[in-house]
Amino acid sequence: MLVNDYYFVRDIVNQLERLQAITKQLRNPIKGCEWDSKQTFDSLKSYTLEETYEVLDAIEKKDMVELKSELGDLLFQIVFYADLASEQGFFNFDDICRTVADKLVSRHPHVFSNNTTIKPNWEQLKQQERDKRAQYSLLDDIPTAIPALMKAEKIQKRCASVGFDWNELQPVIAKVKEEINEVEQELAQSTIDQSKVEEEMGDLLFATVNLARHLKVKSELCLQNANNKFIRRFKQVESLLKQKNHNLVDATLEEMEDAWQIVKQTEKIPSEVKQND
Repeated sequence: MLVNDYYFVRDIVNQLERLQAITKQLRNPIKGCEWDSKQTFDSLKSYTLEETYEVLDAIEKKDMVELKSELGDLLFQIVFYADLASEQGFFNFDDICRTVADKLVSRHPHVFSNNTTIKPNWEQLKQQERDKRAQYSLLDDIPTAIPALMKAEKIQKRCASVGFDWNELQPVIAKVKEEINEVEQELAQSTIDQSKVEEEMGDLLFATVNLARHLKVKSELCLQNANNKFIRRFKQVESLLKQKNHNLVDATLEEMEDAWQIVKQTEKIPSEVKQND
């Protein structure tokens, strides 16, 4: 290791140790922060999710200054969890680093072994790790707290890894149409059972995620992009109505729809997006 490299690594370690020391001080029940000292694994979950989405938002905006800050907030969450676990005798930060390092080495035999011609099969390698456990299901280690669209995709990819999947696109599209029909059938009943409507809507969303997966697009990102597009266009609708001295409360549905169509026709968006409208 070069001298400059040594000091670079040493600086990283020093800063990490500083962050760990700050976290311990915050957690101190006598001289620390009252809020931090009372936190638990469960109480932190919502904050961790929030910090994760703020990281993704900074990436989406390509704001590197904000990304640096948000990644720091996310790292603090990890250090905080490690401190909680260490207090309770479960594991510490070094154990976290060791576990992920061992996992990365085992899942990259083409990089960390003498045989550089090995082509890794991620699902097979992960399955080998599952096989070492006494009891397991193929779907056991899929996180429960991730967004539903991402979870559906993970479930489908996991099942596809053992051959439980369609090999052609047409049956996937047919399944989406089938689920739409089943929603319509429930809505056509003389007495609508809301629980059944929700069940059929869930099946429709699951089938739609499957279609997105077969089209090699991320359903979570697709929906995020659709949300952003709708927000962008709706703001333009508000602006058009304001130019006519109208607001959303006073405007009729027809007026809002007319403004929406004007926005769609005049908005400068890539042609490939227009084709998907």
